[in-house]
Amino acid sequence: MFELTVKSSFAAAHLLREYDGKCENIHGHNWLVEVKVAAKSLNEVGLAIDFKDLKAATERVLQHLDHKCLNEVEPFDELNPSSENIARWIFESLKQHLCDTRVSLKQVSVWENPDCCATFWE
Repeated sequence: MFELTVKSSFAAAHLLREYDGKCENIHGHNWLVEVKVAAKSLNEVGLAIDFKDLKAATERVLQHLDHKCLNEVEPFDELNPSSENIARWIFESLKQHLCDTRVSLKQVSVWENPDCCATFWE
């Protein structure tokens, strides 16, 4: 089994509804997103997937969030834009972009700062 990882980022603001603390106020992050995929086989060139293709798919998903107030972006206009919910949304969105490739999406981690991340996998 092969595992590949790409990292990408986006900048966005959010606030956590019904949270008792500073994060109930609007604030921003430079989010780091780490995407892991797995493959059982390689293509004729010896690749599971080209890193540039995986990165491009990731960035297409992140365009929906970049430089936005997440609380105003679907589905976070109703769903609290926590790191956990953002990781799950990116995973589910990216999975649709990778359905025709030899790789399977393994996990998505969303870092809101260098010390804190949330990871989603199925």
